[in-house]
Amino acid sequence: MGNGIKILIVDDDPRVCEILSLYMQKEGFQVITSQNGEKALEIVDQEPIDLIILDIMLPQMDGWEVCRVLRNKNSQIPVLMLTAKTEDYEKIIGLDLGADDYVEKPFNPVEIVSRVKAILRRVAPSQEKGKPISFPGLEINTEQYQVILEGKPVEMTPREVEILSYLARRPGLVFSREQLIKDIWGYEYTGDNRNIDVHIKHIRDKLRAKGNQPWRLETVWGVGYRFVFEPGRERENC
Repeated sequence: MGNGIKILIVDDDPRVCEILSLYMQKEGFQVITSQNGEKALEIVDQEPIDLIILDIMLPQMDGWEVCRVLRNKNSQIPVLMLTAKTEDYEKIIGLDLGADDYVEKPFNPVEIVSRVKAILRRVAPSQEKGKPISFPGLEINTEQYQVILEGKPVEMTPREVEILSYLARRPGLVFSREQLIKDIWGYEYTGDNRNIDVHIKHIRDKLRAKGNQPWRLETVWGVGYRFVFEPGRERENC
């Protein structure tokens, strides 16, 4: 999953930085480390960072303040906070400041890797947001909510465009109904998660192109859905 994704680890404990770096690099991620908040903010200004693992208890500028500064700059870089604190209100503070997830110390590095992957699946890289998504014969414009199939516009509802673009930005990754609802509808959605099946069916019906295409929406039985792109390999249906 790495493929050039750059992770910034911010912790004043060199051992934590070292251990997390090893686990992240094993997964193919590029890693930069910092042991204080001020330096971390400098790195963000100078480097394209895709995700930050941020300890709360930092010298001088704590993790909360770092997160506050990032969000005040309108930075949308996902933040996974590390904390030795266990009080719920402290977690709420971090989430209110814009943190995406929380892990308590001591932690299992494998869990951190899983959390990082989960966040990256949910959040498209900031530099890609708003840009059209293109595949042979298919273009998805998320700003205009427009889908072009073989040069012709396809009528889709805003929700259908959101589902298609979400999956197409993450080709090959499988998402459950629950994950799609949480990330697209939001946590407040209380409807039937089988609505996803209806939307997927409508998207497929509208994308049934004449001729073969190297992409398709695929059902992974018992798990969920994914967008598959296989360059050089033609498919009759999506």
